[in-house]
Amino acid sequence: MGQTMETLEAVEGFAVETLEGLIFTVKGLVHPLHRLIAYLRFMPDPGGDRKRGSVSYRRVYRFEEQREILQRRFPIYIAYDPIFGFEVQGVPRQYAQNIFDPCFRLAEILEKGAKDPLEENSLAFANLLKDAAGVPMSSLGVSGSVLVGLHRPGSDVDLAVYGDRESRGVHGALGGLLDSGQGPVRRLDRAELAALHASHRTDTPLTFSDFVRLQSRKTNEGYFAGIPYFIRFIKGKREGEQRYGDTSYEPLGKATIRFRVTDDADAIFTPCRYAVEDVLFLDRAEEADLQEVVSFRGRFSDQVRTAELATARGSLERVVPREGKVHHRLAVGGEAGDYLLSQGQLLSK
Repeated sequence: MGQTMETLEAVEGFAVETLEGLIFTVKGLVHPLHRLIAYLRFMPDPGGDRKRGSVSYRRVYRFEEQREILQRRFPIYIAYDPIFGFEVQGVPRQYAQNIFDPCFRLAEILEKGAKDPLEENSLAFANLLKDAAGVPMSSLGVSGSVLVGLHRPGSDVDLAVYGDRESRGVHGALGGLLDSGQGPVRRLDRAELAALHASHRTDTPLTFSDFVRLQSRKTNEGYFAGIPYFIRFIKGKREGEQRYGDTSYEPLGKATIRFRVTDDADAIFTPCRYAVEDVLFLDRAEEADLQEVVSFRGRFSDQVRTAELATARGSLERVVPREGKVHHRLAVGGEAGDYLLSQGQLLSK
């Protein structure tokens, strides 16, 4: 199930297990040489409601709880990163006992057969997307609790698609399946949207009507065969234009902005990016060269579209490339209260 190669290039969607049995989910595509940036997801707990072998685990949902646990009991997994400019969770490679690859895990289920209904549905959904989009099975993976063998009845189907071309193909094919209204794939109904909104609104303050409006045009979240699914679209490791250290970031505090989206070409991915212009700062001094809004959280993928007006709250960062011009960006989703909201499409510029 896991891999122990210290040099394995783990990216978004992977998971890593530490020597103490903590399980982290890997975030983003750019990592320091000796540390994987990853966030605590599962931890051993005798009272936990998930089990793998003889060990019980519980899921750690909220960022604040993750940080409190690590600071108090496992401080080695929190460190200041000089490139990103703030404190991040992460696993030093020498503390990694297993690295879990979503594509490897899906291939294992395909080869050995599903052991339970959720594995069976994960495989069936992956096969449906493979056939609909005409992409290789090797570009698809299973993430979430199934990846690390800690799923239970009621767990979601979590898939990952790797590669630019493959992700765009699956995204388009899935949209067609959802729009057809036929087969095992469907969008969330109003009650399901209300439940999802309730789970998000503790840290993402959108009204229910805005949430429904934005969620209704997405494809990465819905139901397959009566089970909730979530899909991450992830660029391949070698498709990224950036390596660790090529660009550094200087945090400048929180900001709320209004802007126009000029390019949503990378909107579907995790991490996602939106090119913006006509930026107006609503709560601080102007930064005239703010050029992009980004997020490392899947909930903000495919959130706004080209030619739309939008507002966002997040962390303002000065982007300092090793070569090229310094500019600013807004990173959304790092703290409770962050949001990204489309206000609709412009009739004219």
